[in-house]
Amino acid sequence: MVRAFVSVGSNIDPERYIPQALELLAARYSGLTQSSIYETPAVGFDGAPFHNLVVSFDTAASPRAVVAELHGVEDSCQRDRRAPRFGPRTMDLDLILYGDLVSHGPGLELPRDEILREAFVLCPLAELAGELRHPLSNLSFAALWREHAPSAGEMRLISTAPGQSAEGHGGR
Repeated sequence: MVRAFVSVGSNIDPERYIPQALELLAARYSGLTQSSIYETPAVGFDGAPFHNLVVSFDTAASPRAVVAELHGVEDSCQRDRRAPRFGPRTMDLDLILYGDLVSHGPGLELPRDEILREAFVLCPLAELAGELRHPLSNLSFAALWREHAPSAGEMRLISTAPGQSAEGHGGR
């Protein structure tokens, strides 16, 4: 079994689609855990803010099989694949880590570069797995978040992770 981490985002009816996606993921994978949910501005286009979080789960499936399953969950959440890449969406699920696997092949980039670039990925990842280390930099996600955090001023906590107080968010 490998621990997989997935970035979850929605800016079309997120109050509907995020719980739906979490339910579908929990039915498919064991040990599903989730970070708090954060509101962040749309990146790469003008649009409604996104609700973002990171989930993790255990899997014996290959990374490509996990990505295919994530696309199925997106489809169940009415994801329109004909829409522009940078545009509004009901559900966006990206496999960002698969254990410590490093892969840069077509259609499979692990770890995803958004981890180091985007606060909406790094913050919830650091919250969920701050002690784990980035497979390339070997720095913990908590340390990476401490370095990145000043640029995260546009993030707003929407709800804390199940069983966590508001003071515990952000992986710091």
